[in-house]
Amino acid sequence: MSTGVGMSECCLSGKVHDGTPTGKVETIDNLQTYVAAPEDGSKTKTIVFLVDIFGWEFKNVRLLADNYAKAGFYCLVPDLHQGDSIPLAFLQSVEPPLNIRKQLTVFDKTKATATVGTTLPPWLIKHRESITKPLVDSFINAVRVPGTKIGALGFCWGGRYAILAAHGDVDAAYACHPSLVAIPGDFEPVAKPLSLAVGDSDSLLDNDTVGKIQDIMAKKTTLPHELRIYEGQIHGFALRSDWSSETDREAMDLAENQGIEWFNKYLA
Repeated sequence: MSTGVGMSECCLSGKVHDGTPTGKVETIDNLQTYVAAPEDGSKTKTIVFLVDIFGWEFKNVRLLADNYAKAGFYCLVPDLHQGDSIPLAFLQSVEPPLNIRKQLTVFDKTKATATVGTTLPPWLIKHRESITKPLVDSFINAVRVPGTKIGALGFCWGGRYAILAAHGDVDAAYACHPSLVAIPGDFEPVAKPLSLAVGDSDSLLDNDTVGKIQDIMAKKTTLPHELRIYEGQIHGFALRSDWSSETDREAMDLAENQGIEWFNKYLA
């Protein structure tokens, strides 16, 4: 039987980064999509970004797509929530970075739990797998053309869909701190190269859960896979860490490089 790993207040925390996205918006497969193209415009190595609950307009994911484009990838960030992403106003409402989280009072933590309890469950029902996965599958099929290899890059909520895409819909996948994963159900069918990045202080993926994932993937002796653990990092670190923290910024950079290296290897 598969067991699911849920969501917590970590999903609603993080920092908005400085910078101005330089891509453009197009409609692809009936979804508004942020497009960041490499300098030569090539689509031979296309990456579909599967967003977290804050959606395709979140500046951080667009800036990251721009960085991947500079590395030679054609990047697409579709609006998988169809205009119904979690508002950015929630970003700092609960569960701040780890060093601040340790100082929270019992009242603060209770308030955070209440916020999560009233915000996430209704949203997750509206965007459950039976609704979201067909959107992801259709989008991937729409952008796959002869001579193009497709990668899926997912974060948090979208991280699980990157893992599901690695069952065979894409050529390679990279999931950063995925949430709502089913173990072993989501990992046993993985058939394409899969890279994972998790923090060792992720409240959604504890050491026991990570160990179970490693055990499942270790049995796939002929399939390229990796799982990197980032010390001192919480859920969401690869997309929403605090750039003013040298340690957190370094972890974000390393996670970005992890994805670039993975896709360079398996979308070549």
